[in-house]
Amino acid sequence: MTMLQGQKYRGNSRLPLDRYIGAYPSESKTMKQQIQLELADVKRIAAAAEAHAIGKGWAVSIAIVDAGGHLLWLQRLDGASPSTAMFAPAKAHTSALGRRESKIYEDMINGGRQSFLSVPGMHGVPILVDGQCVGAVGVSGVKSSEDAEIARAGIAAL
Repeated sequence: MTMLQGQKYRGNSRLPLDRYIGAYPSESKTMKQQIQLELADVKRIAAAAEAHAIGKGWAVSIAIVDAGGHLLWLQRLDGASPSTAMFAPAKAHTSALGRRESKIYEDMINGGRQSFLSVPGMHGVPILVDGQCVGAVGVSGVKSSEDAEIARAGIAAL
């Protein structure tokens, strides 16, 4: 007899799954907790990154995304090229989804892994809290190493 035999369900009725929870010894009845960036965190990161860029005289765009790569913050400093506002979020997005600095993809390409040529943004920096990626920062407008320097300066504000 299947689980649904002899039981009638209509519309949005729920399946009686509660009797199956904990049926396997390895199952946990609690869900994992995930740390998330709050607006105050994002503003701190952005302010520190902006201060670092202005202090060096660099005109850049700064993007901050959450762990899913969704844009939380984008700002283009005075004098930054309009295209930087497109590249910075792509860098952050790639880093957040890969959960590592997106420079690693450039290293793979340089090592002969041609399949990574389609990766959209290089040199984003993930925001790691207790070993968990909660987002990433992407900066565009100067040399890639300087972009990453600005991103790290922002993250250090946490």
